[in-house]
Amino acid sequence: MKFVRRVMATTAAAAACITLAVTATQASEAPAQGTAAVSTDLPPYAVEDFAYPDAARIQAELGITLKRGDGHIVLADCASASGLMEVYSRTKGKICFRATGKTGHLSLEVPAVYGMKGDATHEADVTLTAEGSKQNVTVAPNEWKGVGEAADPERRDHVLVEITVSS
Repeated sequence: MKFVRRVMATTAAAAACITLAVTATQASEAPAQGTAAVSTDLPPYAVEDFAYPDAARIQAELGITLKRGDGHIVLADCASASGLMEVYSRTKGKICFRATGKTGHLSLEVPAVYGMKGDATHEADVTLTAEGSKQNVTVAPNEWKGVGEAADPERRDHVLVEITVSS
């Protein structure tokens, strides 16, 4: 009889353990009341279009168009530092740019450009256009160079459309 009681007690204990385990498993699989289910959807990808930040304000204030770039050539206040790249426009005056990396690229539109000065450490390759023709010029670090209408025998207005720098 003692044997039967032990078997019954062991069986009852085992059944209680199994019931507890099943109940705990079911509770962990079902979301608790008041909690939201977690979405498995991924957020949308961020797409960089390389548009120049605040370009509309700059265009309204300075009359130059900064289009796209890699972020390594930025508009700078000419009085903020020495050694900046300088662009000279007959209609817009002196406009300065800072190269922030070893290389950089910026597409832009600066009208009536006649001269450039390279910054302290980068060689700049610039592209200007006038009446459908292109002018490609390399400006060495710290070099002053006549470009655009200053280098054109016909003295046509040239628009600076691209700056690429490397060091």
